[in-house]
Amino acid sequence: SLAPGQWIAVRAVLSPPAPPVAPGEYDFQRHLYFLGIGATGFAVERAPRAIDPPDEAAPGGFAIWLAGQREAVHRRIVEAVPGPAGLIASALVTGKQGDIPPEVLKAMRDSGLAHLLAISGQNISLVALFVFGLVRGAGALVPPMALRYSIKKWAAVAAFLAALAYLLLAGADVPTQRAVAMIGLVVLAVLVDRTAISMRLVAWAGALVLLIAPETLVGASFQLSFAAVVALIAAYERLPGGAGTWVHRGVKAPGIARRATRYLALVLLSSAIASAATAPYAVYHFNRFPVYGLAANLLAVPLTGAWIMPWGLAAMMLYPFGLETWALAPMAWGIDAMIALAERVASWPSAVLLLPSPSAGGLALVSVGGLWLCLWQRRWRLLGIVAVAAGLATMHVQRAPDVLVSGDGALMAVRAPDGAMVLSTHGSGRFAAQRWLEDAGLEAAAPWTIRDAPDEAADWLACDAAGCLYRARGRTVALVRDGAALAEDCASADVVVATLKVPAACRARAQVVDRIDLWRLGAHAVWLEADGPARIESVRGRQGERPWVPKRGGALREGD
Repeated sequence: SLAPGQWIAVRAVLSPPAPPVAPGEYDFQRHLYFLGIGATGFAVERAPRAIDPPDEAAPGGFAIWLAGQREAVHRRIVEAVPGPAGLIASALVTGKQGDIPPEVLKAMRDSGLAHLLAISGQNISLVALFVFGLVRGAGALVPPMALRYSIKKWAAVAAFLAALAYLLLAGADVPTQRAVAMIGLVVLAVLVDRTAISMRLVAWAGALVLLIAPETLVGASFQLSFAAVVALIAAYERLPGGAGTWVHRGVKAPGIARRATRYLALVLLSSAIASAATAPYAVYHFNRFPVYGLAANLLAVPLTGAWIMPWGLAAMMLYPFGLETWALAPMAWGIDAMIALAERVASWPSAVLLLPSPSAGGLALVSVGGLWLCLWQRRWRLLGIVAVAAGLATMHVQRAPDVLVSGDGALMAVRAPDGAMVLSTHGSGRFAAQRWLEDAGLEAAAPWTIRDAPDEAADWLACDAAGCLYRARGRTVALVRDGAALAEDCASADVVVATLKVPAACRARAQVVDRIDLWRLGAHAVWLEADGPARIESVRGRQGERPWVPKRGGALREGD
């Protein structure tokens, strides 16, 4: 068995990080650059050999020890609770989500419950609140201590230490860093007798996260987590008497029923606010909107907070004594119920809306409007609603490309007159095809077919063994795979896309994307214009000159 930090020798196939599959798509090269990863690949033998570390290797240290402890906790949990419930339990404790079955992940995403699998502010806050209540309650049971000392401050420090331990065990991703930073600032406010929850707290937490990892600013985790927190604090500050008092006054029920109804009302209100605040960012990054997410969260959030997470905390408290199974069993019951709920909601008709990628400018306008609305205290803050509405209106005005070509030329796609996507059947490119479909907000694509009469002028797409002619907006694009038709295509087409090298003479008559361009600049997207030349963008042209971008064929030139 292998352990974190162990040196091994293994035969493997390595390659540089893959570039984006289309201009503007997710940039794996950038992501891996900031993680310090220079290559990806796979082993070609099943039995790696353990070797001694080289003399110049740095010692493992605390990080390696912590990774080993995290792996040990993961193994103990999945051994105690087999199946998806155990894997989700481990994800909630250690942050390791990689082994969760794809069908369970899909159900959680489609039902709007995927955020419960991530160790974010909600999970961290639940653990901190539980420890805070436990320590403060225990201190209150000793009257001399409670009367002489500030038990609240002791409990706040204990809650922060618990949150910090959770951060270390869970891998310290961006939402966890944000949550622990906010809890630390809350504890500081409690210690100096200041207001604990405020927009200043969010600002300091955001500044701290960006100071540690500034590259996270454009990532989904940072944007989603801070959008939700800012919206929740702003909304609760403006409710008469605070959220709890406002809901309490509106609930007419006796005793326990009143408290339960109040809690569910707060969950519903919080879920609605957070869902509305994060929806534009979720659509921008993931192209999906769970229609019934609010209903699913109304049941799943109380289940997670009142049952699953307390048992998870109890399991970790029992872990040093080897008794974690006692708490993991009831934790698994709650997780099984959550999975069943997710599968039921995901099976409802039209549970997920697939939406095309919105424009970055529209999202920026939504962000500015949202911050204007949440941060200002005067009436002019309502102008933020206008900016948000304008941003939402412009998020989907950008036109999808008419032609897409993968970086190796093995996969091409064109836009049908009805907006559908038609893919070439050549090569593999399954991941690129899936991302293109998601970016367009589509579930499936049709393959183009080879016809006996590819020169029919009325056809918007006519293909033969040598390639295809695609017509849209009064323009013609030649998609060339065989050099035999290249001369004719160069003479008649407005744009030539070829998987082979195109002579310079062709570039004088048509806009060209050939094998050399694909090698130098990666995948290309083409927008045809009825009254002018086509707009052609490349992956490298969109990335620019960055440290994580390989410089194939020299620096970028004008027109790239």
